[in-house]
Amino acid sequence: MTQIIKPDHKTPEVADILRHHLNDYKAEYPLWPEHRKIVTNLLNCRTVRLGGHMERCDTCGAVRFTYHSCGNLHCPNCQHMPRERWLEKRKDEILPTSYFHVVFTLPHELNTVILNNKKVMFNILFKAAARTLLTFGNNEHNGNLGFIAVLHTWDQRLNAHFHLHCLVAGGVMSKDKKRWLPVRNNYLFNEEAMSRVFRGKFMERIKHARKSGLFKFIGRSFGDFKNKLYSKSWIVSVREPVKRPEHVLEYLARYTHRVAIANSRIKKLENGMVTFTFKNRKKERTETITITAVEFIRRFLLHSLPKGFVRIRHYGFMANRNRNENLNTIRQVIGVSAPDEKEATSLEEIMLQLTGTDITTCPCCTEGKMLFFADIPKGRAGPPTQLACLLG
Repeated sequence: MTQIIKPDHKTPEVADILRHHLNDYKAEYPLWPEHRKIVTNLLNCRTVRLGGHMERCDTCGAVRFTYHSCGNLHCPNCQHMPRERWLEKRKDEILPTSYFHVVFTLPHELNTVILNNKKVMFNILFKAAARTLLTFGNNEHNGNLGFIAVLHTWDQRLNAHFHLHCLVAGGVMSKDKKRWLPVRNNYLFNEEAMSRVFRGKFMERIKHARKSGLFKFIGRSFGDFKNKLYSKSWIVSVREPVKRPEHVLEYLARYTHRVAIANSRIKKLENGMVTFTFKNRKKERTETITITAVEFIRRFLLHSLPKGFVRIRHYGFMANRNRNENLNTIRQVIGVSAPDEKEATSLEEIMLQLTGTDITTCPCCTEGKMLFFADIPKGRAGPPTQLACLLG
């Protein structure tokens, strides 16, 4: 008798919560078109709905069904491979210098405006933060900074918390592009000065967007709203530099291609309640929180991004247009050679690095190799049969 290898799925995932409680959510909240696509993709992910293929062990004959992933950037199951591919490309772009982690955080008073105008407000956040860093680089170091910026929209409890993580190289390229000017004494910029400039640049752009009719403001007085924002101290933090180039990629991996919550943090789905873990920063420990499944779905969907939105961006000498030319110039100036070109790492090698498991080896007999056997067409009988009625 042929043995069927079943996937190991012990704890609930985001897709399970959607599958069992989406109708409950729809009874309380509308399912907007952008949310509908996310939900559809997550429910279909790694199921027969997307098709796949069968593999058979060449020794014991065990069969494994492998279904295609959805590839949605909000899906907890689909970020590992894109992240590894992205990081692999970044390896050749890391310079032998320290890197600083700078975080720009927006006041929570902006949350409602942002949620009603995501694309406009997120673009303003990127532009204001980038102009702040580039201005300080030019004024204090007389050159052009290079950095990567990554948008995050959540806190550990899945609430709205809009902030930008920036990894900034610890030096500038001189304006004549002939010198590399490293920062001194592991010091980048003054946080308070940066926060004031960031607030000014952000508010300048939000006022212009308002006058241009680019976003909706829900409230009595836009003037009072502006004054309240100006009265607050905005938060810009500069964290300890990462000094070794090989550690920079490890650091990057923590922030790129993350979604609002990893499936590994979800511990229980029971009686319409979801329990998941979160890091309590103040107490420096991991705790659990339990909320209704409906509230979990509401919080999860808060973090949907506009269609086609780019959440990882490059600026300064790292900007896409002239990145390779600028990096080669800097390497020549500081006297290091460009990295050798390498072949892309195979899927099997990446999975081995991530999980410690060789996916080509049969998990039943541990001796044979899993070989392609047949394609699985999209939509044949199999889970989830509930999809059509859930989306309505």
